Amino acid sequence: MSIVVAQAVGGDPAYRREVESWRAERLVRLKADGGWLTVTGLTWLKPGVNRFGSDPANDVVLPSRGAAAHLGRFVLDKGQVTVEVAAGAGVTLAGKAVTRTALRTDANGDPDVLALGPLTVQIISRGTRSGVRIKDNESELRRNFRGLRWYPVKPQYRVTARFLPHDKPTTIPVPTIIGVTDAMPSPGRVTFELGGKTVSLDPVLEPGEKRLFFIFRDATSGSTTYGAGRFLYADPPKDGRIVLDFNKAYSPPCAFTPYATCPLPPTGNRLPIPIEAGETSAGH
Repeated sequence: MSIVVAQAVGGDPAYRREVESWRAERLVRLKADGGWLTVTGLTWLKPGVNRFGSDPANDVVLPSRGAAAHLGRFVLDKGQVTVEVAAGAGVTLAGKAVTRTALRTDANGDPDVLALGPLTVQIISRGTRSGVRIKDNESELRRNFRGLRWYPVKPQYRVTARFLPHDKPTTIPVPTIIGVTDAMPSPGRVTFELGGKTVSLDPVLEPGEKRLFFIFRDATSGSTTYGAGRFLYADPPKDGRIVLDFNKAYSPPCAFTPYATCPLPPTGNRLPIPIEAGETSAGH
């Protein structure tokens, strides 16, 4: 049996201010140095030597702004990436000049970040592949960003759902925009009523994260909201209940840059109803 529908927050101005504050913080994070608007490239490494620099003949091509033609090379060997930097190239790691070092990937959420002027570079791992993600704090996308768009805050889209935990550790397949499918842990299933229909969603857990992560599509996807779906986080369940505030649903990074590797909604998270709340498509 599902529960809820609207909360008693009806016309509560404090609730509206809280949502508007959250949305303002979302915009600050997006526009920040190193944020998703600065992502300007992604190159998958081949085994062995991968030369990098601004010369188009390199395997990994950096923006010419601040980058010399030939800076060094990344060496991929059995999943481990080592960087070798030319003398005097000006590449730093944690504020110190680097010449040769093994690099941590984002597999555990804490990658090494190489810096060169407005540019940063880090290694990402996706399935069996390793890639170089390039960020440019002076990117054209960041300079020309037109801002975010949202549905008006609608208290009826803050719902309390029933949380049904799995009897044993469970993973579900989560596809991604790059064609890789990840098996992610799912602690249970949530069920709720909205628009006169009973619907369910499968949350997943990210490494080191206690909040539940929902990746979903609904009947607005591809029309008023981003076509691939949206993201939503919720606090852990309490007494078998969980609050889902769709006024805080937001577009994934791939709505803003073609160099993201976004997860896509699992099969069970494609809702037949419209969720007319949260972030709308801004045409980025």
